[in-house]
Amino acid sequence: MPKPRLVVIGSMNMDIVVETKQVPEKGETVLGQKVSFVPGGKGANQAVACARLGAETSIIGAVGDDAFGSQLLNSLEENDVDISGVKKVGGTSSGAASIYLSEGDNRIVVIPGANERLTPDDIDENEDKLVCCDVVLLQLEIPIETVVYAAKKAKSYGKTVLLNPAPAQPLPDEIFSNIDIFTPNETELISYTGLDKGKDSLEVGMKELRMKGVNHIVTTLGEKGSAYLNESDQVEYESGYQVTVVDTTGAGDAFNGALGFAIGEGKKIREALEYASLVSAIAVTKFGAQGGMPTEAEIQAFALEGNKLKDT
Repeated sequence: MPKPRLVVIGSMNMDIVVETKQVPEKGETVLGQKVSFVPGGKGANQAVACARLGAETSIIGAVGDDAFGSQLLNSLEENDVDISGVKKVGGTSSGAASIYLSEGDNRIVVIPGANERLTPDDIDENEDKLVCCDVVLLQLEIPIETVVYAAKKAKSYGKTVLLNPAPAQPLPDEIFSNIDIFTPNETELISYTGLDKGKDSLEVGMKELRMKGVNHIVTTLGEKGSAYLNESDQVEYESGYQVTVVDTTGAGDAFNGALGFAIGEGKKIREALEYASLVSAIAVTKFGAQGGMPTEAEIQAFALEGNKLKDT
């Protein structure tokens, strides 16, 4: 079977990870245990996830002309990601994310830096990559104008477009008809639909998104797995896995990268969701967003261990 060809259009950040037993409250100072500088960014993370699974992966993005930019590019190259679509922006710092990691959970502040300089012109300059790919993956750590333009351009070539709407930002209605797979978490689903979590069901919000023109809506549920609105407008659940959590930073990116990879291989959405759930479970057992992305050999070994939770 030929390798799926994926293009990721998105952010590249240096993650400054502070490990601490206690996250400080307002006005409080606490002592941490460790600080690490780890290549990240949703776009770069998803690209590494796809490449480690065996996809021919390209990324379209932007870095600054600083030391972080060089490190980000080196990390991608080391993971066999094609970086010819990445531009260096002079006089601008690369994107960065400040991450507090405590008891296996995280709090994140993202500084876009050069990511804000990725424009529709950059999509046009890398049009050949869209023409040749199977799946295009998008997130929202780059300008919305560029995301909308890229989605339209990809659909004009008949490509499958997966949008991971994180971090949640207002989107124009025109984008939804150009999205094949939309993957919010529960908080993002509420943001895009006005869902009342105390009263409405996931089904209500997911149906609303389908009415806007999205074909497949998948809501990620953290350790519980994911929910999918099927062709009959019924919600189906894909359960999660019981694992020892080390770092959840790249879990969503592992899920989306694996989902795009599986769709690129020709898997149906339900089978692709099962695969994505498996990959994201393995990712959180290791430190670092990109460092935690598993290979196919690791996936096969983990699958034999039977760690799956009972269906929701």
